[in-house]
Amino acid sequence: DVQLQASGGGLVHAGGSLRLSCQASGFRFDWAFIGWFRQAPGKEREGVSVIRTSDGYVYGADSVKGRFTISSDSASHRVYLQMNSLKPEDTAVYYCAVALDDLTGGWRNWRAYPYWGQGTQVTVSS
Repeated sequence: DVQLQASGGGLVHAGGSLRLSCQASGFRFDWAFIGWFRQAPGKEREGVSVIRTSDGYVYGADSVKGRFTISSDSASHRVYLQMNSLKPEDTAVYYCAVALDDLTGGWRNWRAYPYWGQGTQVTVSS
């Protein structure tokens, strides 16, 4: 079974940093799209960053470019999201997700990802 375990969220002041981790299992790690989505209260789930593990290609939202970096470790089957220069508008529940086939509708389409982790809360205070 595909399993995703997200961790690393917390409370941080604006300008601070956090690193999220997603432990993955149950699928071929080096042939997947794995990444992070977030959902703030009252807002739609949005794509943050996704990595194509076959070649390391990265997709990322404009709102986080230059601040967030996604990476993967094939030895440990983990995907990380390093978040720097955090802003209050980054506050959300962050979810790890994986798709094993082509991404119908593009990387931002959260419905293209059939497997999800439990979410981890990130709160950025001003």
